[in-house]
Amino acid sequence: MTREEAEAHLAELWRRGTEFLGCRYAILGGAMSWVSERNLVSAISNAGGFGVIACGSMSPALLDAEIAATKERTTKPFGVNLITMHPELEALIDVCLGHRVGHIVLAGGIPPTGAIRRIKDAGARVICFAPALALARKLVRSGADALVIEGSEAGGHIGPVSLTVLAQEILPHLREVPVFVAGGLGRGEAILSYLEMGAAGAQLGTRFVCATESIAHPRFKEAFIRAAARDAVPSVQLDPAFPVIPVRALANEGTRRFLEHQAEVIRRFRAGELSKDEAQLAIEHFWAGALRRAVIEGDVETGSVMAGQSVGLVTREQPTAEIIAELVEQAIAALMRRETAAVAAAAD
Repeated sequence: MTREEAEAHLAELWRRGTEFLGCRYAILGGAMSWVSERNLVSAISNAGGFGVIACGSMSPALLDAEIAATKERTTKPFGVNLITMHPELEALIDVCLGHRVGHIVLAGGIPPTGAIRRIKDAGARVICFAPALALARKLVRSGADALVIEGSEAGGHIGPVSLTVLAQEILPHLREVPVFVAGGLGRGEAILSYLEMGAAGAQLGTRFVCATESIAHPRFKEAFIRAAARDAVPSVQLDPAFPVIPVRALANEGTRRFLEHQAEVIRRFRAGELSKDEAQLAIEHFWAGALRRAVIEGDVETGSVMAGQSVGLVTREQPTAEIIAELVEQAIAALMRRETAAVAAAAD
């Protein structure tokens, strides 16, 4: 297989994804709060991928300014990730539609059917997260135009199932809409393998944290560069009576303090000093502002250094365009090696 043939084959494998997103490469930037903002998002889109703004807890006014600033930096398509539990979800949707954002990602829970309908009626496309085949089918029936299946290898808030299992469960059985894979992806060969299973493309977050265009604090980036895969661990829940939403991040002093904090809060609850609701709130409040402290202020000791297990594949700071070109080159090289091996085997 010549290089031109390999490039054409890769283009065909993710053609459904590139046509859906309107970009050259079906590589989405994962929406990471405080990281996936105007600079990184526009850089991903300008490099041929598909950048996605992380709205997170932004107000409608802040999101309006962020979208406008991103449009000043790129003429390429990009999307916006909205958290379904945001108290101003409807207003945030209005902001996106006002800017004619073509793709809106609804994350953080099962999206309201009414929200999906409003977005589609306005001409935009809806992307949803599906943690299981049954829910994937339900989301498609509700109107989702595409799905992301994200494995537990990912950084930040995670589900319980790995991408390798989710892909086997969902990709062979759901063809109605494009399905993008996410979680633990850091090389082009891995992306290629999922494309061949039927994925339309891939979403990567951790790989882009150390992009030159990323505004993450130098200490935050250095923590990624120095970390191994085993350093990115999910948060630990001490007592099932006080559930903790699992978040994958680099283990640090904050991780240890969180365990101590849970133990102290539970002790106070059992001593009658706190109600159950007060105790639950106290546990959840521990990490308030911790992600911003880490990403923006560089507090990588007590802040929340959210990272996927692919963090071990991040070895240096690179321009976004170089990261994407590297991923594409790895996939093309893998296709060419396979053809060479097949020819050699036939000759034997």
